[in-house]
Amino acid sequence: MIGVLGGTFDPIHFGHLRPALEVHECLGLRELRFIPSHVPPHRGAPAAAARHRLAMVERAIAGVPGFRADSRELNRPGPSYTVDTLHSLRGEIGSDGPLVLIMGLDAFAGLDAWHRWREIPALAHVVVAHRPGSSVPQHAAYLGLAPATESPSALADRASGLVFFQSVTQLDISATDIRERLRAGRSPRYLLPDSVRHYITEHALYQPDTEDPQ
Repeated sequence: MIGVLGGTFDPIHFGHLRPALEVHECLGLRELRFIPSHVPPHRGAPAAAARHRLAMVERAIAGVPGFRADSRELNRPGPSYTVDTLHSLRGEIGSDGPLVLIMGLDAFAGLDAWHRWREIPALAHVVVAHRPGSSVPQHAAYLGLAPATESPSALADRASGLVFFQSVTQLDISATDIRERLRAGRSPRYLLPDSVRHYITEHALYQPDTEDPQ
């Protein structure tokens, strides 16, 4: 079973990494792919260039068994639509292998605003990572297309089409806050891996007047 976690990763931090690790372990994923977006359709352009964001992901997950950086969205022109990425992955792994799209509660609640969202159940399961005790949006529009399951093993028994809600440790860390700290000359230590922090320093990322969006 392969998991997919997309995002701008601008920069990647422990708020991405800790929940990803818990989903990886709880579901017994063979592989979890971190896929940085090139042109995110639902937010502004990333502050750091694509090559830097990919390099930071690679450094953040180096040595973690089963974690892999995937550059397919960075290599594809136009908006980074998740449905296109899932189609691409299906072409790679075949029609029978279980594929899991990982997202947070807010993204899941607004999934009906995504590009060609109705195609997702035929391509992947959706795993919704949420804080313990959070209110699960049982009336989200997507649940009209794909049934929810409480069994992680059910995800491995079929290629796609189910929703699973996974409780994880959610850290109140945001990439926006990290960028603002850096621009103010404050340290982001303990918010992201040291390897990422060193990369940011080495390449002078997120400093005033030094952004390189392309």
